[in-house]
Amino acid sequence: RSFSAAEVRERCAEGACLVRCRRRLYDLSGFVRLHPGGEQLLRSRAGTDVSAALDGPPHRHSANARRWLEQYYLGELQGDDEEPAPSPRGFSFSLQSCPETERPAEAAAPTATRLDPRCKTVDEDKDLVDWRKPLLWQVGYLGEKYDEWVHQPVDRPIRLFHSDFLEFLSKTAWYVVFLVWTPVVLYLSWVSYTSLAQGNTRLFSSFTTEYSIPVHKYSFPFIFLVGMFLWSLLEYLIHRFVFHMKPPASNYYLITLHFLLHGQHHKSPFDSSRLVFPPVPASLVIGFFYGLLQLLLPEVLGLSIFVGGLCGYVVYDMMHYYLHYGSPKKGTYLYGLKAYHVKHHFEHQKSGFGISTRFWDHPFRTLIPEETFEKED
Repeated sequence: RSFSAAEVRERCAEGACLVRCRRRLYDLSGFVRLHPGGEQLLRSRAGTDVSAALDGPPHRHSANARRWLEQYYLGELQGDDEEPAPSPRGFSFSLQSCPETERPAEAAAPTATRLDPRCKTVDEDKDLVDWRKPLLWQVGYLGEKYDEWVHQPVDRPIRLFHSDFLEFLSKTAWYVVFLVWTPVVLYLSWVSYTSLAQGNTRLFSSFTTEYSIPVHKYSFPFIFLVGMFLWSLLEYLIHRFVFHMKPPASNYYLITLHFLLHGQHHKSPFDSSRLVFPPVPASLVIGFFYGLLQLLLPEVLGLSIFVGGLCGYVVYDMMHYYLHYGSPKKGTYLYGLKAYHVKHHFEHQKSGFGISTRFWDHPFRTLIPEETFEKED
């Protein structure tokens, strides 16, 4: 369908966020809050041509961002209408401009714009999997094509299982994590503090009683913070070495496992029902680390570190959801983290593994590099 400039202005006045890339129109109304540059920035571009601004600075956008943009394609701007004023230079948002192929000068009638193949969105009927069926048992057959396919994000929900019950268990609203685990954190914190207050906990008591060190109740906040700090390291290690393992192309089961654990999140990064860890499988992992700490440390000391780590996990899951669905204020810590995490999804899948903090990306040398642009004359 084609739209006149007057129609574009009218829809923008009604609250829609329409932008154009040359004469191709895109309706970004459903994406404004998800945009890493912020809702205000995107709405300030409504009704304008963003072609000149999308290549940066400050950000040069990826091929995945171009594909993402095409999912919001609306139609063409009529050629004989007055075009909206071009946007001022210096603004950008996380959608790459889509280069058009020049049309022959002798073409009298306007024709549909031809696109760089990188700009074409995923076609459900021609994709490597059948989106009308559960994906979990299909992805293992992709073999060598799986890694490229799973890192080409789409804006649509994913169904994993045939069973409605299993599908229900695989989805979790963000607030469920808070409601389930916060009472556990509060209760175990009280148990840890009151147990330390009895004065029976000592370090190295298994090896010697003469040189064992008492653990005072007032040390609980420090031990709690140690647990949170250890969680931040564990968060990084799990994300990098488990969630981002590259399964062998010949191993159907490892590909399927990878997609279940994390691949589905990279394929559909804004599926709101799959942004936090479901409580049932989470309880198994949490139980494992609880048992491990009980084996390695005195009972109360291990519990105190565990509850700090559990609190760190809850904070991580809440932050992860917010980094996808929140709209933090520009210049804040969360604003920078959101942009950083979106870069991990769309372009830098082999770096940027820190989510709640970028701290561990520094010593492990997986920090996403800052972009540089040559100064213009």
